Amino acid sequence: MGGHMQIGEVAERTGLSLRTIRYYEEVGLVVPNARSQGGFRLYTEPDVDRLQVIKRMKPLGFQLEEVRELLGILDALPSPGDDPGEHLDRLARFHARAEERCGELRAQLRGAEDFAAALRAHLPDG
Repeated sequence: MGGHMQIGEVAERTGLSLRTIRYYEEVGLVVPNARSQGGFRLYTEPDVDRLQVIKRMKPLGFQLEEVRELLGILDALPSPGDDPGEHLDRLARFHARAEERCGELRAQLRGAEDFAAALRAHLPDG
Protein backbone atom coordinates (compact mmCIF):
# COMPACT_ATOMS: atom_id res chain seq x y z
CA MET A 1 0.00 0.00 0.00
CA GLY A 2 3.09 2.29 -0.06
CA GLY A 3 2.35 5.51 1.77
CA HIS A 4 -1.34 4.91 2.28
CA MET A 5 -2.98 5.08 5.70
CA GLN A 6 -6.33 3.89 6.90
CA ILE A 7 -8.69 6.33 8.57
CA GLY A 8 -7.77 5.18 12.09
CA GLU A 9 -4.14 6.14 11.62
CA VAL A 10 -5.16 9.46 10.09
CA ALA A 11 -7.44 10.13 13.06
CA GLU A 12 -4.61 9.36 15.46
CA ARG A 13 -2.16 11.59 13.59
CA THR A 14 -4.53 14.54 13.25
CA GLY A 15 -6.37 14.30 16.54
CA LEU A 16 -9.68 14.30 14.66
CA SER A 17 -12.39 11.75 15.27
CA LEU A 18 -13.31 9.15 12.65
CA ARG A 19 -16.72 10.76 12.47
CA THR A 20 -15.21 14.20 11.76
CA ILE A 21 -12.94 12.84 9.03
CA ARG A 22 -15.89 11.04 7.43
CA TYR A 23 -17.90 14.28 7.61
CA TYR A 24 -15.12 16.22 5.89
CA GLU A 25 -15.12 13.53 3.22
CA GLU A 26 -18.90 13.72 2.89
CA VAL A 27 -18.82 17.50 2.32
CA GLY A 28 -15.92 17.19 -0.12
CA LEU A 29 -13.15 18.85 1.89
CA VAL A 30 -10.95 15.78 1.77
CA VAL A 31 -11.21 12.78 -0.49
CA PRO A 32 -9.44 9.52 0.33
CA ASN A 33 -6.73 8.85 -2.20
CA ALA A 34 -7.83 5.27 -2.73
CA ARG A 35 -9.67 2.34 -1.22
CA SER A 36 -8.23 -0.95 -0.10
CA GLN A 37 -9.43 -4.23 -1.56
CA GLY A 38 -11.65 -4.47 1.49
CA GLY A 39 -13.16 -1.04 0.79
CA PHE A 40 -11.34 0.84 3.55
CA ARG A 41 -10.54 4.48 2.90
CA LEU A 42 -6.86 5.06 2.18
CA TYR A 43 -5.23 8.43 2.76
CA THR A 44 -1.85 9.93 1.86
CA GLU A 45 0.39 12.53 3.52
CA PRO A 46 -1.20 15.36 1.49
CA ASP A 47 -4.61 14.23 2.78
CA VAL A 48 -3.30 14.43 6.36
CA ASP A 49 -1.86 17.89 5.65
CA ARG A 50 -5.22 19.01 4.27
CA LEU A 51 -7.00 17.77 7.40
CA GLN A 52 -4.48 19.66 9.54
CA VAL A 53 -5.32 22.88 7.67
CA ILE A 54 -9.02 22.29 8.30
CA LYS A 55 -8.37 21.53 11.97
CA ARG A 56 -6.39 24.76 12.41
CA MET A 57 -9.08 26.87 10.76
CA LYS A 58 -11.95 25.71 12.99
CA PRO A 59 -10.87 27.43 16.25
CA LEU A 60 -10.43 30.66 14.30
CA GLY A 61 -14.11 30.64 13.41
CA PHE A 62 -13.86 29.94 9.69
CA GLN A 63 -17.08 28.55 8.26
CA LEU A 64 -17.28 25.47 6.03
CA GLU A 65 -17.49 27.49 2.81
CA GLU A 66 -14.47 29.56 3.87
CA VAL A 67 -12.53 26.38 4.58
CA ARG A 68 -13.50 25.12 1.13
CA GLU A 69 -12.42 28.43 -0.44
CA LEU A 70 -9.04 28.48 1.30
CA LEU A 71 -8.35 24.86 0.40
CA GLY A 72 -9.15 25.75 -3.21
CA ILE A 73 -6.72 28.66 -3.05
CA LEU A 74 -4.00 26.48 -1.56
CA ASP A 75 -4.64 23.81 -4.19
CA ALA A 76 -4.39 26.41 -6.97
CA LEU A 77 -1.28 28.22 -5.76
CA PRO A 78 1.15 28.31 -8.62
CA SER A 79 4.47 26.59 -8.63
CA PRO A 80 7.58 28.72 -8.13
CA GLY A 81 8.04 30.96 -11.16
CA ASP A 82 4.33 31.10 -12.06
CA ASP A 83 2.33 34.31 -11.66
CA PRO A 84 0.51 34.05 -8.31
CA GLY A 85 -1.91 36.88 -9.16
CA GLU A 86 -5.31 36.76 -7.56
CA HIS A 87 -4.55 33.70 -5.41
CA LEU A 88 -2.08 35.63 -3.27
CA ASP A 89 -4.53 38.49 -2.79
CA ARG A 90 -7.17 36.08 -1.55
CA LEU A 91 -4.62 34.26 0.59
CA ALA A 92 -3.58 37.61 2.11
CA ARG A 93 -7.21 38.27 3.10
CA PHE A 94 -7.39 34.90 4.84
CA HIS A 95 -4.10 35.63 6.58
CA ALA A 96 -5.37 39.01 7.82
CA ARG A 97 -8.55 37.41 9.12
CA ALA A 98 -6.59 34.66 10.89
CA GLU A 99 -4.28 37.24 12.49
CA GLU A 100 -7.27 39.30 13.64
CA ARG A 101 -8.95 36.25 15.16
CA CYS A 102 -5.69 35.24 16.89
CA GLY A 103 -5.61 38.67 18.51
CA GLU A 104 -9.18 38.24 19.70
CA LEU A 105 -8.37 34.81 21.13
CA ARG A 106 -5.27 36.17 22.91
CA ALA A 107 -7.46 38.85 24.52
CA GLN A 108 -9.95 36.19 25.63
CA LEU A 109 -7.11 34.11 27.05
CA ARG A 110 -5.76 37.10 28.99
CA GLY A 111 -9.22 37.62 30.48
CA ALA A 112 -9.49 33.95 31.40
CA GLU A 113 -6.02 34.00 32.98
CA ASP A 114 -6.92 37.13 34.98
CA PHE A 115 -10.07 35.40 36.20
CA ALA A 116 -8.14 32.25 37.20
CA ALA A 117 -5.60 34.44 39.04
CA ALA A 118 -8.42 36.24 40.87
CA LEU A 119 -9.85 32.90 42.00
CA ARG A 120 -6.42 31.63 42.99
CA ALA A 121 -5.96 34.70 45.20
CA HIS A 122 -8.93 33.55 47.29
CA LEU A 123 -7.40 30.11 47.96
CA PRO A 124 -5.47 29.58 51.19
CA ASP A 125 -2.23 28.73 49.39
CA GLY A 126 -2.82 31.33 46.63
